[in-house]
Amino acid sequence: MNANNLQVLSILLERAESERDEGLKLMREAEARAAQARAQHGDLAQYRSDYQQRWGQQFADRGTMDIVICYQNFGGKLDQAITSQTQVASYAEQRLEQARARLQELEMRVASISKLMERRRLDINRASQRQEQKATDEQAARASLSASNPYMRLSA
Repeated sequence: MNANNLQVLSILLERAESERDEGLKLMREAEARAAQARAQHGDLAQYRSDYQQRWGQQFADRGTMDIVICYQNFGGKLDQAITSQTQVASYAEQRLEQARARLQELEMRVASISKLMERRRLDINRASQRQEQKATDEQAARASLSASNPYMRLSA
């Protein structure tokens, strides 16, 4: 456990943070796509509702068979578009959930590496403190020994 290990972990942390940042970017893009798909679905559903209200009453009052058939065909096409957009929105939501899960994994990786680095720093600090304490204890023992031995004072 030396400074070299911390340097390697630091490089690993930088890479993990970069991957996490990219994952965050991808998740935000997925959020935007999902929101856009939901909005488009809502717009289509609102258009269908408006269409049915606007033309339904007119066809009930006066309408030829050809116009009613066109109305029904167009309504069917709107239903198909809404069904298709429902699938697009569902797929976008699935991709968003996948991006969120991936981002969570990447964030946990960054946190794990950060925690490991902190532990390594603490271990290095403890080892350094033990070395300092050992040196201080040895110096104190020598000083005590020389103070109690009269011959040591003469030779020094």
